Amino acid sequence: MTSRSTTSASTASTEIALRVVNAIADIEPAAWDACANPPAVPGATAFEPGGVLDGVLGGNLQPKPQDGAGALCEAPGRVAAIDYNPFISYDFLSALERSGSARNRTGWQPMHMVAQTGNSEIVGVAPCYAKSHSQGEYVFDHGWAEAYERAGGSYYPKLQVCVPFTPATGRRLLVRPSPQAQAVRDALADGLAEICRRSNASSVHITFPTEPEWELLGTHGYLLRTHRQFHWENAGYKSFDAFLAALASRKRKTIRRERAAALASDISIHWLSGSDLTESVWDAFFEFYVETGSRKWGHPYLTRSFYSMVGETMRDRILLVMAKRSGRWIAGAINFIGSRTLFGRHWGAIEQHPFLHFEVCYYQAMQYAIEHKLARVEAGAQGQHKIARGYLPTTTHSAHYIVDPALRRAVANFLEHERAAVAEEIEEFAEAAPFRKD
Repeated sequence: MTSRSTTSASTASTEIALRVVNAIADIEPAAWDACANPPAVPGATAFEPGGVLDGVLGGNLQPKPQDGAGALCEAPGRVAAIDYNPFISYDFLSALERSGSARNRTGWQPMHMVAQTGNSEIVGVAPCYAKSHSQGEYVFDHGWAEAYERAGGSYYPKLQVCVPFTPATGRRLLVRPSPQAQAVRDALADGLAEICRRSNASSVHITFPTEPEWELLGTHGYLLRTHRQFHWENAGYKSFDAFLAALASRKRKTIRRERAAALASDISIHWLSGSDLTESVWDAFFEFYVETGSRKWGHPYLTRSFYSMVGETMRDRILLVMAKRSGRWIAGAINFIGSRTLFGRHWGAIEQHPFLHFEVCYYQAMQYAIEHKLARVEAGAQGQHKIARGYLPTTTHSAHYIVDPALRRAVANFLEHERAAVAEEIEEFAEAAPFRKD
């Protein structure tokens, strides 16, 4: 599916034109990042017109850290910044396309929506892909596709607004802060639905948006869905032992035993970032990724060149937690570093050792977050076993625009019951939290 459709939306003060581009390379990196991760504006107060927080839809503001938790804060003479999210950056999304990981031949045809003013200034973007399947999304709609096709419909192509292969919450309607920010956001929400209808796609799926965006999309006719993940929150812990002290005694002893067992076979753990991320390190990590990904998904999503690309452009935003035994790397986990959050993505191993997965993926991430005063760790999708390690159930979101009225009614009915079930499940999981009851 190829589209360069243009539409427009009028506001009281400006005309917003929308267009679709078929490669992120068609957009200047600085223009994309001004919408995705806008920097602070020197000399502007945060909420005045043109200030960095003006027009920002909540859920992404940088609060002042409390008791040492958090990353950046408002300092004298400096405007608070919007949380930096590595996955919506130009560098990350560009690496997915340039490496061949998210391209038409893999079923991810870029159809990014761009909003611009009459003077051609880009004021908003949305990372969008035409999909010929439902793989690599972590929000499952296979049942919808099968039911619709049994009824004679064509579910594919569909439009997916997301970060490919990345189940991490972040903004999806990326808007440059300005007095017109809300109008641009509204235009993007409506424009995605319009492009869907014009291109004969069945639906638009916006996955892992922020909660305020999710609520906004509901006012534009999108169906609302909830899911759950497990995130670890840093309550201002001074050390990993301070975190353990907050747990019930039995849970605390279990974690200590697991950490000792993980390192029992002369295994050492290393944090690699920046210039440590050499090509030989990426070769080792890619071997882990292929080994584990082949068993988990049938074939890995990401190409070897993807790691070289992000290792070059995002090296200071990457943390590899690597395990070494007898002089060679045997396992590793990749994390991306936001301004307040450490995002764990995937791991792999060529040797199996008891509890090594927990150590490399969870405990080391928590320890890094504590030492670097990050507010939370998001360790990806799934994983009820994370609860015993201090990761608590958290609601995540998606929004779905469906063209066919009959399919829309069926999905709306399903989601009403599913939202209630997810809320009940989260409540039950929270009861199992390992923290002391006092």
